Amino acid sequence: MKDVITDNYKLLHGDCLERMKEIPDGSVDLTVTSPPYDDLRSYNGNNELWNEQVWKNVITELYRVTKQGGVVVWVVGDATVNGSETGTSFRQALWAMECGFNLHDTMIYEKNTSSFPASSKSNRYTQIFEYMFVFSKGKPKANLIKDKENKWAGYTNWGKNTQRNKDGELVQTEDIKPVPQFSPRNNIWRYVVGGGFGAKNKIAYKHPATFPEKLAKDHILSWSNKGDTVLDCFMGSGTTGAMAIETCREFIGIELESGYFDIGAEIGRAHV
Repeated sequence: MKDVITDNYKLLHGDCLERMKEIPDGSVDLTVTSPPYDDLRSYNGNNELWNEQVWKNVITELYRVTKQGGVVVWVVGDATVNGSETGTSFRQALWAMECGFNLHDTMIYEKNTSSFPASSKSNRYTQIFEYMFVFSKGKPKANLIKDKENKWAGYTNWGKNTQRNKDGELVQTEDIKPVPQFSPRNNIWRYVVGGGFGAKNKIAYKHPATFPEKLAKDHILSWSNKGDTVLDCFMGSGTTGAMAIETCREFIGIELESGYFDIGAEIGRAHV
């Protein structure tokens, strides 16, 4: 299987740890990726290669290749074994901090899905979310998406135009700016998932664990600028790459499994 290299993206076939060695130190602005979740998917048998030492090595490499001010978005969930969630995602977050990353935000990817409700015999609520850990190497660049409409937009009597001075005296303030029409959204992001909703390209659904195109695009817009380099070291069907190309970023994708690599390459070509 040959790599696919063009002017604005590089798709590298092979083991992510081996291929990331080819990426120079401090050269990646943003990584948006979703590693294997314990043993929740088979990934054509390749999940057997995934263990604690491997994910520690991957996160260590991500720290090396990330620029100062760069961000890694780590989308992950946990398996439930013998009635207990594994907590692997939290151990990964703690390890990222040991490597030097800041845990900039713990975001939630809520799945707006029509899945069947939990069994009446179940003792657990229906699981409809995954974690989106936002790791930063120093202070991140941030272009927060402002699409939360404010109820009090245009009003200027916020807090009754008063504040306390250093002596504790309540005084009238001057020139308070009106409340803007829109503010940055909250850190729980809700997306419709399922065939025909998460990705426009039906080819992507050949992969067992795609995430919505809009999720990838929203993170790319939030944590990078045009011309920046975006990495997905577990490329899968190429959702991150497609959105990076669409938003005028450079992209590097790495995928081990040949079938998924072909899907990613096809989707990449479709978005050029």
